[in-house]
Amino acid sequence: MCLIAFAWQVHPRWRLLLAGNRDEFHARPSLPLARWEQPPIIAGKDLEAGGTWLGVADDGRCSVVTNVRDPRDPQQGRSRGLLALDYLAGSAGAIEHAHALLDTAADYRPFNLLTFDTQNAFYLGNRPEPRAQAITPGVHGLSNADFNTPWPKTRALMRRLQAWVEGSEPDDFAPLFAALADPHVYPDSELPDTGVGLERERWLSSAFIRGESYGTRASTVVAIGYDGHGVVVERRFGAMGREEGETAVPIVAAAR
Repeated sequence: MCLIAFAWQVHPRWRLLLAGNRDEFHARPSLPLARWEQPPIIAGKDLEAGGTWLGVADDGRCSVVTNVRDPRDPQQGRSRGLLALDYLAGSAGAIEHAHALLDTAADYRPFNLLTFDTQNAFYLGNRPEPRAQAITPGVHGLSNADFNTPWPKTRALMRRLQAWVEGSEPDDFAPLFAALADPHVYPDSELPDTGVGLERERWLSSAFIRGESYGTRASTVVAIGYDGHGVVVERRFGAMGREEGETAVPIVAAAR
């Protein structure tokens, strides 16, 4: 996942409403969104390291992870996809998990991690040092920098999610998928400088990234109600944005 916006405890029906894109090399093998037997979660699966980029547990907990875009920072340590999987496979709530992870966060590759349970939510990162921040109710965004970093595409997705919260039917996710599919490239004056060069910054500035070897692999909407019921919907893409299918998996667990 490289672009996320989410509404936490502000929608009348959905305790958590999250929309995000996973950007990755097309050659990296993965399995589509599905309900796993063990651990009993709903998630896609990274077949290279065995983790996941986003998932929901039966007790209503949710987690999603992104990398940190900085070519000067070596990608060394444990796979960040294991962070989301370990949280979902365990039993700890968001507060307990956040306190425990601070002791080992430096052991992982550069990451941004979001964790949600039925009452609390946290942002966790390990660059430049391990840190944890409780998330307040509202609409928030995350990409490959830091929590609520004002990159143009992050701000745009947050605005469109806010508009959806205020005026859309609660089961109509089409406007959110349209926002995730936005190909708009932003002016050079609005782009960050993350050390990858201006041409690549332009290419990466759009919400939906098209490329032969790298691009948006999945667009996902997670909707979890205050009663613990909901749905996860994933649309998948291949090279140059080729459509490769859609999966919707209901969340049927009751809130704990």
